[in-house]
Amino acid sequence: MTTRRDLAGLIGAGAVAAGALTLASNGASAQTAAKNTFDRIIANKKLRLGAVTSSAPWFTKDPVSGKWSGHFYTIGSALAKDMEVELELVETTWGNAVLDLQADKIDIMFGLNPTPKRAMAVDFSVGAYDSALVVIAKPGFEPKNWADMNKPEVKISVDVGSAHDQIATLLCPKAQITRFKTINEAMLALRTGRVDAQCIFWMGGVRAVKADPSLGKVVVPQPFFGSTSNAAFRREPDKTWRDFVNTWIVYARGLGLVRSAVVESLEQVGVTPEDIPAGITL
Repeated sequence: MTTRRDLAGLIGAGAVAAGALTLASNGASAQTAAKNTFDRIIANKKLRLGAVTSSAPWFTKDPVSGKWSGHFYTIGSALAKDMEVELELVETTWGNAVLDLQADKIDIMFGLNPTPKRAMAVDFSVGAYDSALVVIAKPGFEPKNWADMNKPEVKISVDVGSAHDQIATLLCPKAQITRFKTINEAMLALRTGRVDAQCIFWMGGVRAVKADPSLGKVVVPQPFFGSTSNAAFRREPDKTWRDFVNTWIVYARGLGLVRSAVVESLEQVGVTPEDIPAGITL
């Protein structure tokens, strides 16, 4: 089994990093660095990655040691290592990440699904991996499709501003949608019986039900809503930073780093490849 330490060094300071540093050394200056995110990262030797606490398997921060884990931490660490810069974790939420990018608090946010609303505000990378939206349905509630939940009597919880929120609002406009600050708060509403279902991406849903089967059942509503998990960037005229990350993601996927990081993070929360719902791939 590949370890997290191995993953961080899989790519190494190879051809991608060499190309990045050559570009930086040829074109970076104090004036350019102030205008261009890529050159500024190289000049400052620091990459600011948005991170969400208590959001396994994507991100997790140990409350005692302060140490981060999760597959986006692993992937971000490998990206920073390739660029030969320090990785700085900046705490945010899924709902606030776009605002933090726009406010120049972070340089990149992994794990954002590209929706039209978000794409009006920030730029997106190519997909890091495939994903799919599911719901956790409380015991006794067995929807088979989105239409089964698009009813005035159905109550659905989401974390505000997330893709879960946007898609549930679009597909179930007649339902009672209750918005919470975090995924955990939305899940607590399900656990305490205040809602009938929680809209969530499959990784979080499968992990939650395995940890607490009393929550209910993971349902993949039809029609299947597939998506991708992407990185997002502050929109700027110079696309060097976005283009570099696109190249890096394709390279990292080709080496198997992304899949290995995801599988390892899922196993750490008790989810195996066999637990992945039918029709969903990485």
